[in-house]
Parts: sequence; C-alpha cells; structure tokens
Amino acid sequence: MPIAFFNCRTLIDDILIAGLAVIVEGEHIAAILPEAEIPASAERRDLEGAILAPGFIDTQVNGGGGVLFNDAPTVATIATIGAAHRRYGTTGFLPTLISDDLATVREGVRAVDAAIEAGVPGVLGIHIEGPFLNVDRKGIHDPDKIIVLDEAGFSTVTGLTRGRTLVTLAPERTTPAMVARLVAAGVIVAAGHTDGSYDQIRAALDHGLTGFTHLFNAMSPLTSREPGAVGAALDDAGSWCGLIVDGRHVHPTTMRVALRAKQDRIMLVTDAMPSVGQIDKSFILQGHRVEVIDGVCVNDDGTLAGSDLDMAQAVRNTRDMIGTTMAEALVMASRNPADFLGLAASHGRIAAGWRADLVALGEDGQPLATWIGGR
Repeated sequence: MPIAFFNCRTLIDDILIAGLAVIVEGEHIAAILPEAEIPASAERRDLEGAILAPGFIDTQVNGGGGVLFNDAPTVATIATIGAAHRRYGTTGFLPTLISDDLATVREGVRAVDAAIEAGVPGVLGIHIEGPFLNVDRKGIHDPDKIIVLDEAGFSTVTGLTRGRTLVTLAPERTTPAMVARLVAAGVIVAAGHTDGSYDQIRAALDHGLTGFTHLFNAMSPLTSREPGAVGAALDDAGSWCGLIVDGRHVHPTTMRVALRAKQDRIMLVTDAMPSVGQIDKSFILQGHRVEVIDGVCVNDDGTLAGSDLDMAQAVRNTRDMIGTTMAEALVMASRNPADFLGLAASHGRIAAGWRADLVALGEDGQPLATWIGGR
C-alpha cells in the first residue's frame, strides 16, 4: 500500500513548499502531488506542519551510541552507530576509520562489505581517514600509525566490493599518479591532515582529488603568498568540502566566507565520536581519554578529538551560527553529500524515483521521525 506524507513543508530542490504530498511505495518515492490528489488507496500520514526533507548523509562518522568503529570494526558496531545517528535524521553514512594499522583497515572494509550485504540501514560505504597523512597536521591521529601509501596500502583501500570508498590522505605524502590510480580504481579521494602547498594540492586536484576533509581543520591555511590547502579548496570550483559546524572547529565568520566562495559544494559532516546519542560523554580513543566539555570532544591536552555533533544539530547550527536559511542548511546535509558520493540519481533529494530516505523536523529543527527506504 502506498503511503502519503502530507500537511508539511517539503524540500523540493532548494525551496520549502507547502501543500504537497509525497507518495512512497516500497523503498522509493512514487510521486509528488498536490494534497488534493492523494490517491484513495494511500495510507495517509499527517505530519502536522513539520518540515519534510531528504534524510541526512554524513560522510564522516567515527562512532556513536557508545562505540567507536576503530575499536571494533564489525557489522554490529556499524549497526549501533547507524541506529544512534538515525535518531538525528541521518539516513546514510560512511563509517569512518581514523589512522590505524592496515590490518584494522582491512577488517573495517570487510565489515562494511558485510553490513551492506546484510542490509544494515543507512550504510553507504566506508571513509578511511588515514593512515596516509602528514604527521605535522596529525590532529588527534596517532603519529605511530601514520605511514606512506604503498602497494599494500593501495590494495587495502581498494578492497571494498559494495558501496563507496572515501580515502582522506595528504597529497604531499604521495604522488599525483597514485591519486589517479586510486580514482581509476573507484576510490573518492579527499585531502586532509595535510600541510601541502597550493601547487601540491592543485596537482592532486588535476589528477582526480575531489574532496577536502573538515575544511580549515588540520590543513595548511590560506595566507597572503601561499594559498595552501584551504586556498586550493576555496578556489577550485569542482571539489567538495566537509565542514564541522559546531562553533569550535571553525569560527562562524570563517564559515560564512567559505559559503560565499562555494556554498553549493559545502557539505555538513559531524566527525562524530561514541558520545553521540549517549549520556556518558567520555570515551577512550586509541588509549587516551576524551571528554566532552561544553559540547566539544577534547583530550587531556585540549586537542580536538572529533565531535559530539549530530547532523540535526549541524543543520540548526548552520542556520543559527552562519545565517543560512533552513532550506540551504538542509541541502548541505543531504543533496550536497549525495552528489559528492556520486549518488545524485538516487539519494539526497525528494523526487519521484529517488529512495524514500526522509526526515521530518519540527519548526525548531528537532527531528521528529526518520525513514530509511520508506521504513
């Protein structure tokens, strides 16, 4: 039986529109109709004036629900993380490994393959953030885990047979030819934890790099005579930039500058840690205790260690801290990451034929209900 979601403001492209009904059959959206044309056969779901948006897609999710992907790269861990973030409107995500031994990375790849095969809700692939980074921009990453990308590393990160693989690396620690090899093998390549010069980043872009992981954080800055990784990111029209909008990773003014440069290529990410969805706001990260203080994850020396952010809060922060409209913030949480992952024809939009991955939000931006594949 088709389901008709109505009495809502629906995000169609970049606009919130009232008076429409979204008809869902099975896992997909069958039609978008005026409310007066809801089929008599449809089960009616009155959303009582809520906002109906595409489900959020988070390309950087280290943990949630009390578990960290690195600690136990298993299907059960992925399911727990997905369930924790679903409460906040996330319908698609990449379980993310920070720098670790290649054996752990291989375990993570196998776990994601198995999770997708088993139908764990929301899993779109894997994000391998390291270990091919620059130790000078390591952030919270363990310097003992950081290595040079060689043939063993290439074989490891190209092992996924289902879903998308995103690899964050420091372009100056490898070669443009290796970037091109990864892209040819189906990997989405992003620059992050990099101290690369503008020319080094530009060369990687010219060889297929398309993303920047947590823009501004752990990368060479834009300066007067050396644009750095940030300058390369903001100058390049075709690449995508993840942004952690919690007010601590990046100053709101800096975020506004980035949006003016390339808003249609900015995507919200959480960089979430196990504390998301938990009452206990402390956890162990590679042997070091991390505490959530004033909403921010920090270790003993005050280094940022991911975030306690969920996507619904990121959307609200984008509206309230940066000054976007709600519709603009929702697009950055759904359509933009879908396009970055090459899923523009199936995810991130409310349109006939697209997956019925949906979130209903109150006027305050709090999530009310989440559907993955119409369920």
